[in-house]
Amino acid sequence: MEDRTVSNGRNIFSGILFGFGLAAFVDEAVFHQLLHWHHFYDLSTSEWGLISDGFFHAFSWFATVGGLFLLADLRRRKSMVPIRWWGAVLLGGGFFQLYDGIIQHKLLRIHQIRYGVENLLYYDLVWNGIAIILLAAGIILICRSGRGRHA
Repeated sequence: MEDRTVSNGRNIFSGILFGFGLAAFVDEAVFHQLLHWHHFYDLSTSEWGLISDGFFHAFSWFATVGGLFLLADLRRRKSMVPIRWWGAVLLGGGFFQLYDGIIQHKLLRIHQIRYGVENLLYYDLVWNGIAIILLAAGIILICRSGRGRHA
């Protein structure tokens, strides 16, 4: 039997990696490709924006696949804690969303959620609000997973 601390860490890392990649994938597919609201890098030509989207998409898939490989390893070792893993998925998704909304949108200004709208603040509030909800839900699930193991 694997050390519980190592197992908990692997559940968390796998879930965060998968959640981060999944949120990046959804962002890329929905906001970049389907809605055409922005590119990953909008400070140059649209051609460079498309190239940056390609790199961003590749990154999201590497993170997602890496998280799934780690999940497969957890299941092989019979050390997966589903509620902890799903909590970490929400945590990873929320972290990505908040990082994107604060660092990339506001501090670096490499792109905005949407261009040509009257009030961008509403979009920012929804974007970052969803991130905070995901983070809170993830933290709650992870805390609950710890209680069940010690009862």
